[in-house]
Amino acid sequence: MIYDITQPLFGCEVYPGDTVPQMKPVRRISEGEIYNLTDITMCVHNGTHIDAPFHFINDGKTVDQICLDKFVGKAYVVSHNGDLTTEDAEKMVQTAYENAAHKILIKGLPLITLEAAEVFARYGIDLLGNETQSTGPDDAPMRVHVELLKAEVVLLEGIRLSAVSDGFYLLNCAPLNLKGCDGSPCRATLMDI
Repeated sequence: MIYDITQPLFGCEVYPGDTVPQMKPVRRISEGEIYNLTDITMCVHNGTHIDAPFHFINDGKTVDQICLDKFVGKAYVVSHNGDLTTEDAEKMVQTAYENAAHKILIKGLPLITLEAAEVFARYGIDLLGNETQSTGPDDAPMRVHVELLKAEVVLLEGIRLSAVSDGFYLLNCAPLNLKGCDGSPCRATLMDI
């Protein structure tokens, strides 16, 4: 089975201060045109998206510079709510690595603490995903982002895991090839393995 873990872009959750995605019909067959055409306006961090290191690190990699292997492969889905401790992160990484998974998706409402981010960075996981629109404390996300992104841990934010049980899946969340950008929307899916 394939699970779509992506938010619909129009009407999605939007991080405070970010551009709200909008679509504007430009041409419509119903109005006598020979085709339909739509313009969109959005922030690259709207909806389900990835953060590239350049998002918080001025000389960090941009979306187009990240190896696609980071976005595709075995992932561990694990539920957690509240502060993520060092011990929680260690346990998640050990369980993932024992099962050859280098991507961790956290279901629920975790608060990725700096201490947990240090664990994920030290182990060098490929990707960390969560259901919120940002990673780390809402009032101070920078330190957690920098810790993970400087270790080139890709952040997959705004996923939806309510229909997915804890366990192991094949993840595909390849971003658009947005040369020079700090993030990108993606269509994230999980497949039973």
